Amino acid sequence: MALMSWPHSHKRKSVALISYGCAKNLVDSEVMLGYLSGAGYAILPEPEKADVVILNTCGFITPAREEAARAIEDALSLKKRKKRPLVVAAGCYVERYKNSLEQAFPEVDIWLGVKDYDKIVQAIEGKPFRAGRRTFLCSHTTPRLLSTPSSWAYIKISEGCSHKCSFCAIPLIKGPYRSRPIDSIIEEARQLVHLGVREINLISQDTTSYGRDRGMKNGLAKLLEKLSSLPRLGWIRILYGYPEEISINLLDVMTATKICSYFDLPFQHADPSILKVMGRSMDSRRAMALLDRIRSRVSDASIRTSLIVGFPGEGKREFLRLKDFVREARFDHLGVFTYSPEEGTPAFRLGDPVAEGVKIRRQQEIMDLQAEISFANNKRYLGQRVDVLIESTSPSAFLRRDGLALRGRGRFQAPEVDGVIYVRAPSPCGRRLRVIEKVEITAVDVYDLHGMISR
Repeated sequence: MALMSWPHSHKRKSVALISYGCAKNLVDSEVMLGYLSGAGYAILPEPEKADVVILNTCGFITPAREEAARAIEDALSLKKRKKRPLVVAAGCYVERYKNSLEQAFPEVDIWLGVKDYDKIVQAIEGKPFRAGRRTFLCSHTTPRLLSTPSSWAYIKISEGCSHKCSFCAIPLIKGPYRSRPIDSIIEEARQLVHLGVREINLISQDTTSYGRDRGMKNGLAKLLEKLSSLPRLGWIRILYGYPEEISINLLDVMTATKICSYFDLPFQHADPSILKVMGRSMDSRRAMALLDRIRSRVSDASIRTSLIVGFPGEGKREFLRLKDFVREARFDHLGVFTYSPEEGTPAFRLGDPVAEGVKIRRQQEIMDLQAEISFANNKRYLGQRVDVLIESTSPSAFLRRDGLALRGRGRFQAPEVDGVIYVRAPSPCGRRLRVIEKVEITAVDVYDLHGMISR
């Protein structure tokens, strides 16, 4: 992958890009920036100063679409006030609802769905191009401009999804699951390491399905084994797994030194009747058996899940079963979504019978319970020396009392979604960025940890 440093020249035609939604969207945004930078465009952080504003939208659930619509309105308001910029709306929301969006926002200059990220330059410059026939999937030769901190990066290993979850619109937007060749992923990782990246986060709609469409058995395990052989790579993390696909073979591979013992497994719910309608099979009994198996074979496992509250049919009994599951499972990290009925999905015909206020209250109940669990889990790190990837300096008041202030993450913390570790350091912080340090944990919060670099 042709990876580049961030340009800042204001003398060329300029572009500002705002990325919404998930990390997979962010990689697509970085690809667009890569093509634009290669074509001579200056990349600016401020839409107000740019000649072109690109909004890479998310269309997964209603709140994401509402956020995207507000962003389009803001960009068009800026265009009206300043007689510029050119406004480009791209991504999942556009792919799914282009016709209605064109009617709602006729002032948008360019619409670009998920199949044509690599045509962004031609689209902006009004040049003809052949539209893609399936969702764009990058390779190691694709230009990409990294926007994450220099210590870590994402690698998208596949696109689309072939699961049949009744509530999910991803297959409608992205199409069936399609894996990248393993050699392409390894080469991209090698290029990232050459740039100084210490942690690689593998992302996909379902990383645990990697390679199946290519006839590979245990594809993810094989990919992890190959990545582990790369010199100078510190950590490898997998995100967005599928609980039913956690095999013994994969668990054994995840005990390797470079692989973070981090499991991102969206269980979605725990009640059997709800899960059956969702098109999911792992109820609380089976889920607990899986968690026990993971924890017995991977001693330092850190487990994250996501859940949905307010799905049609979720009454008090079903919700209490979900709470009991959270209490018993004691996840290290957890996120909760309120159910959003998605047009075109099998669950859409069920309507949206759970009141929005009830959904929000249940969401808060789960998060309050998880806050107690998270705080208790974090206490086990007190006095421990843990590996921390130092990402940046930190303005934390806790750290300004003495020493230098740094911020990083442990192997048990994924970027952007989990807590962080605030670190006091005794020497110039510039020398410590992109370094994995031993840190003694001296204090804990509900989600974050505090410590000092061990001498």
